[in-house]
Amino acid sequence: MPQERPVIAVAGLGIESSTFSPARTEAPAFHPQRADEVLTRYPFLAAGTELRAAADWRGALVGKALPGGTVTAAAYAELSAELIERLRQSGPVDGLWFDIHGAMTVEGLDDAEVDLLTRIRAVIGPDVPVSTSMDLHGNVSRALVHLSDLITCYRMAPHEDAMETKERAARNLVDLVTGGGPRPVKAWVPVPVLLAGEQTSTRIEPAKSVYAAVPEVEAAEGVTDAAIWVGYAWADEPRNRAAVVVTGPDRTEVSRGAERLARGFWQARRDFAFVAPTGTLSDCLDEALASSARPYFISDTGDNPTAGGAGDVTWGLQQVLSRPEFKDPSGPTVIYASVPGPSAVAEAEKAGVGATVTVTAGAEVDDRHAGPLTLTGVVHAIRHGDRDAETEVVLRVGSVRVILTRLRKPYHHEHDFTDLDLDPRTADVVIVKIGYLEPELFAMAADWKMALTPGGVDQDLTRLGHHRIRRPMFPFDADMPDPDLTARIVPPPGEPLTGPEE
Repeated sequence: MPQERPVIAVAGLGIESSTFSPARTEAPAFHPQRADEVLTRYPFLAAGTELRAAADWRGALVGKALPGGTVTAAAYAELSAELIERLRQSGPVDGLWFDIHGAMTVEGLDDAEVDLLTRIRAVIGPDVPVSTSMDLHGNVSRALVHLSDLITCYRMAPHEDAMETKERAARNLVDLVTGGGPRPVKAWVPVPVLLAGEQTSTRIEPAKSVYAAVPEVEAAEGVTDAAIWVGYAWADEPRNRAAVVVTGPDRTEVSRGAERLARGFWQARRDFAFVAPTGTLSDCLDEALASSARPYFISDTGDNPTAGGAGDVTWGLQQVLSRPEFKDPSGPTVIYASVPGPSAVAEAEKAGVGATVTVTAGAEVDDRHAGPLTLTGVVHAIRHGDRDAETEVVLRVGSVRVILTRLRKPYHHEHDFTDLDLDPRTADVVIVKIGYLEPELFAMAADWKMALTPGGVDQDLTRLGHHRIRRPMFPFDADMPDPDLTARIVPPPGEPLTGPEE
């Protein structure tokens, strides 16, 4: 029987891994936190909060990496072994919160999250309730649902409800552990659709309405939680596709709710469109220069580091610097974020602010589309201590402010620019390696377009070369027949999982 104050462990590893990027992700990229430090990740588990008091929370290991390439076997072995050992040392638990992303690819593994949770189950046993929280761009195999008791994901893209989702997962787990009721029924429906996140933003239709149905299903009597996963489009594994899971005590209600959500997603498949107007980078630049809207944002989408791109593709920056409009320092002010170049950053640091330097950066990881780029400019700013980039440098090259980094970094916030003595609000054009604009940038942009550029997270999915995903799959098989969208009831962890994954 659970203690009056149940013991709940917290563990997980999370990353989006593009298998179409040549990059590899090593263990330090996960910035792992351990023991009590784990709890500092979650405001709702701060000392004095109601949820913190509801259980004896014990952090094992939680690590989250910036999206990137496939995780090396050595990195996964190191991190997972420590996580398992810390769980083993913590003693018996009454519940476990599995905080993951859901799109981690590891060398030699097809479903890394299932491998990790299988090993966790070997320590905690099959009867301990597990609540799994995920990104909606994660992948949900039947095996992952089988090993979990509760499983949920974000309901917004961009992910403005990330912390709300994690709190829901933790709260539902506490309720399950302390309630003494039966384990939840889990209704899972795989949906053979694989779309990019930029085509499924909940800011616009049809995703806005598709996801609006989730809380309606959750509100039904006999339902604990409901979730729709878009899946992760830039990896090539059998599990990559959309999915729906509804959990709760009432088999009829969870099945009905899961089928409703799955039908809604499938029926909307042809209506999904990019969250912003798209075009070639050249077309986007032409339109930005012709427009009076300032600042005008352009997403350099193919090398987006927050979707799994290597971040060091130079193709986009080469196109920008070749434009005659930007050759003169008095030309339209452009900010470009960013290109990694460790040696370039070191040279600029040595020269100092105000110096003119010639440096070479980029294409150390992904040189398939363009080679390393040599550029001459004035050092505008140098900044140390960034969590991702470590060191950042701004070079003024003509009228372009080029951000160079020691390690790749996403630029999502206004302070990412102002910390470098750059004012994006007064720039004419801001070009960011990103997909849909994150909330601060979206609010700042007077107008914006998505440039369909090459890279490891190319938005044109059909030209990437998927060959291991389950077929038929929309949009790869655009005229495929309607799939079977009946709910599959997945047994609890203590019972065998039989039959092939559908």
